[in-house]
Amino acid sequence: MRLPWALLLLCVPGSWSLSGPRNVTGTVGGSLSVQCRYKKEYEAFDKYWCRQPCLPLFSETVTTSASGREVRSGRVSILDHPGNLTFTVTLKNLTADDAGKYRCGISTLLMEEGLPGFLPEPFFQVQVFVSPGPCSAVSTSCSSYS
Repeated sequence: MRLPWALLLLCVPGSWSLSGPRNVTGTVGGSLSVQCRYKKEYEAFDKYWCRQPCLPLFSETVTTSASGREVRSGRVSILDHPGNLTFTVTLKNLTADDAGKYRCGISTLLMEEGLPGFLPEPFFQVQVFVSPGPCSAVSTSCSSYS
């Protein structure tokens, strides 16, 4: 039995529900921001950012709700902007170790009539690249920029 194309597309995580950049680049010591856009039906859900593979015990996840309040965890902050259907993740004081694959997503755990339920969780992968700053290991002197 063949599934219609539209049904197959619904199986692709994040298809049409959440979007943003696939690649972002920052500099060691600097910061970078990622803006994730979502559809109106996800406005009230929690938004999150985590390093792949996003396992609860092994990956730090930063989560916020649609409250409009910024949530910080270490060098990472996340802020939902429900008025324009986006949330922004900011990584500060970047290190070379911050380079890698991350997930920008929406937690869709539902409580319906007292029973937990799930909708397909929209997310997309973001590849973070970190380039050496003005002070690299090869450099013998370093200029300070304000």
